[in-house]
This record gives sequence, structure tokens and C-alpha cells, in this order.
Amino acid sequence: MKDTPKSSLEIEDKLFPSKITLQIKGKLLFLEDPCVMGILNITPDSFYAKSRISQNESQALERAEKMIQEGAEILDIGGYSSRPGAVNIHTEEEIQRVVPYVNAIKQRFPDTLLSIDTFRHEVAKAATEVGADIINDISGGELDPKMIPTVGKLKIPYICMHMRGNPETMQAKTEYNNIEKEVLLFFIEKISQCQEAGIHDIIIDPGFGFAKTIEQNYRILKNLSYFKSIKSPILAGVSRKSMIYKTLDITPEEALNGTTALNMAALINGAKILRVHDVKEAKETIRLYKNIYP
Repeated sequence: MKDTPKSSLEIEDKLFPSKITLQIKGKLLFLEDPCVMGILNITPDSFYAKSRISQNESQALERAEKMIQEGAEILDIGGYSSRPGAVNIHTEEEIQRVVPYVNAIKQRFPDTLLSIDTFRHEVAKAATEVGADIINDISGGELDPKMIPTVGKLKIPYICMHMRGNPETMQAKTEYNNIEKEVLLFFIEKISQCQEAGIHDIIIDPGFGFAKTIEQNYRILKNLSYFKSIKSPILAGVSRKSMIYKTLDITPEEALNGTTALNMAALINGAKILRVHDVKEAKETIRLYKNIYP
């Protein structure tokens, strides 16, 4: 049997492979296979009600243990709701929400990687001091000019997400001439800033639902492989978002099936990390994906 001819994209990937490891506090996370980031919201107002943990340490530990048992390689802990129109909270309140939980989860599960979901450098620093391994910044340093320099000093990986404005204003900032090109240029500029600050491990997140219409979200998902040219791992966070439940005229609680479908599309188009509420289903999606693309 003759070998199937390789596409130019496959040949390019062989010659110029994307970065497939992250160095985290002296340890390597290998991303040849996609991995799962489980969401832990220490908030009273996140858009998906079942994801909320309201200042209850035992509940947080129980949720974390379940996600780890289901196969999550990373847990993403956030204390600031970034849903459209979310209410702003003070830095001190955000620190008080997340730091005790980062500490408790790291003490109980020391081998699990913890990401802190924040755009504030003070929160990033405080969480790292008690065990956070990765900073996940929805603003890519735009909302706090001290964030990127701080992460550079902390010497940990940085998830750089694309967004315009802030959670209160972002949905009024969806005008693009060429959305893929503009998001790509944003990442090129941010990666340069990160490298100058001493950040060597950078993950990019196109920011589904952040300053993008539903149609733009699907366009980004369809063309996600466009961003592979940056050679940084791509994170896809579509879990139970409005691009699913508004399209299907359902609720976030009913959006698991749609999430699974879009996670598969993200994997096919190059995502290396799936940020999800439902770890078991995401791991199953990756297993099936690997049977199609071993």
C-alpha cells in the first residue's frame, strides 16, 4: 500500500514543530498530547452556576479531587468573574477569595499544577507564593501594566489571552477589519513583550466570548490553526459559553454536548489545552481525537 501524501501543513509541522513542553518550576509539562485544565470558580456570580464555589474549602477540595481523579493536568482557580457585564471587585477581595484555596489545594494535591486566573499582578504574586504554578491573564497584560514584568520575575508560564476593554465593556468592542490577523498581531506583540520581560513559556488563548460576537467566535474556532504559526501552545476555552447555548437556544446547564462538539473542533484545529468545567468528558474527547489523529 502506498503512503498517503503528506499535506504541506504536515510537512511544515515536521520541519518547524510547535513548542510542546512547558517548564514549570523546574519540571516539564509535555504537550505532545492535549491536556485538560479544570475550572474552579471561587465566585458567587460566574455565568455557569454549578461551577461556583462560595468560600467553602471542603467543597473546593472535593471539586479539585474529582477533577484530578478524572484526569485534569491543571486546575485553574479564579476569584473574579469575567462574564460579560461582571461586577468589578477590589484587589484585596480577590486575594482573599483565591489565596486560601490555592494554598489548601496545593497542600492536599502537591503534584497537581495550579493556574491562577487573574489580570492583577498583586493577585498573581500572592497566589504564586502559596503554590500557583501558572498565571492565566484574560487581558494579556492590558489591564495591569505590571503583570507581564511580574510574571517575568516569578519565572513561571503565562497564559496570554486576547481581549479588548474589560469584562464590563468588552462586548462593545467587537469591530474588526480582519479578526484573525488582528488577534495574531496582538499575540506577536505580546509574546515580544513577554520575552523581553523574561517569560519563556507562553500559552496563547484567542479569548472565545471576549470582545467577540458569536459569529466571530466560530470564525476563530474554524481558523484556530492560523495561530499555530506563533509556535506557542494554544488554549481553547469554549466550555458552556454563550457561543454554544445562545446558538442552540438552551442554557449553560444544557451545553455539555455542544461543548464536547466544539472541543473536538478545537483539537482538530490545533488546541493543546482544553479549559473546561467537565473534565471527564473533555478527557474522553481527547482519547477519541487521538484515535483519529494518533
